[in-house]
Amino acid sequence: MRLDDERESTNIEDMRGASGGGRRVPLRVGGIGGILLIVGALYFGVDPQIVLNLLEGGGGAVSSGPTVAQAPSPADDAQKRFIARVLASTEDVWTNYFTQMGRTYRPPHLVLFSGGINSACGYAQTAAGPFYCPADQKVYLDLGFFRELQDRLGAGGEFARAYVVAHEVGHHVQNQLGIMQQMNQQYGATQRGATSQSVRLELQADCFAGVWAKRADDARHILENGDVESGLNAASAVGDDRLQKETQGYVVPDSFTHGSSAQRVTWFRRGLGSGDIRQCDTFAASSL
Repeated sequence: MRLDDERESTNIEDMRGASGGGRRVPLRVGGIGGILLIVGALYFGVDPQIVLNLLEGGGGAVSSGPTVAQAPSPADDAQKRFIARVLASTEDVWTNYFTQMGRTYRPPHLVLFSGGINSACGYAQTAAGPFYCPADQKVYLDLGFFRELQDRLGAGGEFARAYVVAHEVGHHVQNQLGIMQQMNQQYGATQRGATSQSVRLELQADCFAGVWAKRADDARHILENGDVESGLNAASAVGDDRLQKETQGYVVPDSFTHGSSAQRVTWFRRGLGSGDIRQCDTFAASSL
């Protein structure tokens, strides 16, 4: 990706090196923040029941003691600068897009953490994966996830990492547009399955990530050869069916929370091809 000359967002909160301990406030199962943490667990191949236990206030397999955070490495500092540039790019794209719609875009803050973090949606450990908390309008990310993405899931490359950030920012766009609130009011946060509202929410965030990439490239020519393939590979790598096959040896569509690899690639590609959020209405789609 061509981001070396791009500005870096100032909306970064670096909490790495801070203690992951302190009072832990369980996430509310009925909140949208809860559903995003449940589905985030699948990124690391963690049994969502572990996160459900945490959401409900139980310890489960999660340690109740303080988590010792690791000091940032030089490589992570370079990644921080890269993430700051990606975040800045999303700010520019969505600010312009919202202006065209006659609306005002309020960008999210992105919190870097290691080990565990208290958010307005509750406490989360690294194993929950990257997540967006609508209660404080922040994206939470442990940079160690990118090593898992590359080493364990086989989805390396800069655009793969940018896709992860853009997907979480896509949830913020949903929040800004009132989509999350409408879903939470109508369906709550307990629906699961291959065509559930939670899957549709996730696939729309994938599509929004594609919209960002298309518009950012049109404006600044940020994509290089191989970047699109890297992003599509990342979308495929975190499909529910692929993760379930890897972690438990079989696929259970009724427990899907993000969508299959094919679905995630399809909707990311749709946003990438159109650059138009009107093409991302997963909730109206008869088939996903």
